[in-house]
Amino acid sequence: HNEECVRRMTHAVRGGGAVPAWIGVVDGTVTVGLADRQLARFCEPGAAAKVARRDVPMAVTDRALGATTVSATIWAAAAAGLRVGATGGIGGVHPGEAGDVSADLLELATTPGLLVCSGPKSILDPVATADKLEELGVSVVGYGVDRLPFFLTGACPVELEHTIDTPVQGAEMLASALALGMPSTLVIANPVPRASAMASGEVEWAVREAERLATEADISGKGRTPFLLGALAELTDGRSLAANLDLLECNAELAGEIAAAHASAHGSRRADPR
Repeated sequence: HNEECVRRMTHAVRGGGAVPAWIGVVDGTVTVGLADRQLARFCEPGAAAKVARRDVPMAVTDRALGATTVSATIWAAAAAGLRVGATGGIGGVHPGEAGDVSADLLELATTPGLLVCSGPKSILDPVATADKLEELGVSVVGYGVDRLPFFLTGACPVELEHTIDTPVQGAEMLASALALGMPSTLVIANPVPRASAMASGEVEWAVREAERLATEADISGKGRTPFLLGALAELTDGRSLAANLDLLECNAELAGEIAAAHASAHGSRRADPR
């Protein structure tokens, strides 16, 4: 499935007219534009450590193979001069009284650029996440929708003030943000393809069960999200994984289209992603 993800997203970015640049930490080097042989290493289950932006110095020092989260990925992309990215779901505010907040949100608030995603991951509290993004000054723009996409399901009860319908509009919005010196990332919320969307009731049940399993196994910290997503795949007989792959491909294509439109309209030189 990892190999399928790489193949489908790479093809989708190129289909959108852009050059894909996968990002990760390889043997102690933050790398923007992974080669095929490097990507193959990341596809091996358990081979790479999860690396948020705060973990980058340690991963470099330890010469680790690090799979970057959204926070580390957009930081590295911005440092390399790349302004458009794609992911599946962003991190956010976890449900419950603990108030666990993903580092993704703070990095989105302090890193200029544009990120295409399908909203917060289904294991999160979408309302609290949307409120936190607003508090941090991060603009969330719906792509063809006026409610916030919720990863595996089409939408949640969070209305979006701003929407766009074409990649060109996204490119123009990015150009305006950069010209104004806006410090934050524009989040383009692209819903999971309708044919792949799961029923909200099924996802809610699976998330509750996954949370129960994680608590029983005493899984916490950075290992909890991968555990929960893996449990979701098992509890839904692979349907959540299939939907995840479909939305990743869709987001990659849209990001490629926005990047190509931005370069065409504003004379960006074609970057060599290395």
